[in-house]
Amino acid sequence: MRIFNRNEAFLLFFGDIMAFLLSLWITLLLRYVAVPSFSLFRQHLTPFAVLFFVWVIIFFISGLYEKHTVILKSRLPNIILNAQVTNSLIAVLFFYFIPYFGITPKITLFIYLIISFCLILFWRIKIVSLVGFRKREPAMLIGSGPEVNELIEEVNNNNRYNLYFVSFINLDKANVVDFQTDILDRIYTDNISVVVIDLRNRKIEPILPHLYNLIFSHIRFMDKYKVYEDIFDRVPFSLLQYNWFLENISTSSKLVYDTFKRLIDIILSFVGGIVSLAFYPFVWAAIKMDDGGPVFISQERIGQGGRKINMIKFRSMKSNDKGVWIVEKDERVTKVGRFLRKTRIDELPQLWNVLRGDVSLIGPRPDIYDIGIKLSQEIPYYTIRSVIKPGLSGWAQIKMDLAPVTVEDTKTRLVYDLYYVKNRSVFLDLKIILKTIKFLASRSGV
Repeated sequence: MRIFNRNEAFLLFFGDIMAFLLSLWITLLLRYVAVPSFSLFRQHLTPFAVLFFVWVIIFFISGLYEKHTVILKSRLPNIILNAQVTNSLIAVLFFYFIPYFGITPKITLFIYLIISFCLILFWRIKIVSLVGFRKREPAMLIGSGPEVNELIEEVNNNNRYNLYFVSFINLDKANVVDFQTDILDRIYTDNISVVVIDLRNRKIEPILPHLYNLIFSHIRFMDKYKVYEDIFDRVPFSLLQYNWFLENISTSSKLVYDTFKRLIDIILSFVGGIVSLAFYPFVWAAIKMDDGGPVFISQERIGQGGRKINMIKFRSMKSNDKGVWIVEKDERVTKVGRFLRKTRIDELPQLWNVLRGDVSLIGPRPDIYDIGIKLSQEIPYYTIRSVIKPGLSGWAQIKMDLAPVTVEDTKTRLVYDLYYVKNRSVFLDLKIILKTIKFLASRSGV
């Protein structure tokens, strides 16, 4: 059982496609003032089907199939508006500049854009929230540490989850857990059907036989840490002990996945590297006019297995940032460098590092060597993130608003990186790529 049913994303996807199709039918009805024939509908469906595919990708990038985004009702209209504006621009370019897919008259397209926007908005805001996907089950949370407060706040404030915590037992404050008064009485009083519990806590061990008997009373149990990971897409920091790493982290090669990933790295980095050469003369001129210093710098970073790798970047600072974090409005950053860093243009030469195999497109971000050494001395288990090849972009980069500038920030980055190391897959890599594209577009003002 999952606290968030991933099938809901498919239901939202199915509803979006139905809204697109219904919008096309209504458009033809209004345009020709008659019920559209099957042949007319099919004639228009062929080019629009390509658009539907692109639009779904835009919705995905916008986060409209994410559990954390779709539950924020106040933000939903703005997210849909931005996505549909982007979709509209793509549609106009598509039909006007690709004659094969041209629609005559063009008024059909503009009617469709208006109708589809209204239907998507109505479907996502009104119908989804009105119908809902399930009844929320009353649940009990038994645990300790900061994660329990995060879970209660996230789950109870968002009706997209199928649980609602009506009872909470804080194991930090309870010396002994009394099964009868603390658990059983509350289960019957609050009609609880699900118990989310920290089974690793020693205070739970004496009552395990009693909890076992509750299975026959149709009470379902869920591991607190698995629920936390499912909701927040990161590993709970308090869970990081030697036993967790032995259970979840492996250096064994995933032959099919690793081969496919390396192939994608080679293709995309080669194509991207060739295309990026067009930027080099402009960056060279800008840097030279700014302060006349060198155009490129080489940084020592930590690669897979902790080995040193040299990564090439366009210079964005007056001096090398060796061993020191970069903070906002850092005086060491040049005027041109500020723009290069904001748009990530300074990292374009690193595509050649990907092609060479030093790093991947996707993976934990490689630390500057001196900073990485310091962090490994201050944060337990930190070096485990280098068990796989680092990447230009990663799970932590798309989940955290800002780059880490403190040890505490880095601890948060670590639990996201460990989530990726544990769950890495082709689908997760694709998700990171699409989210990175969105991030770069937003940072560039697109």
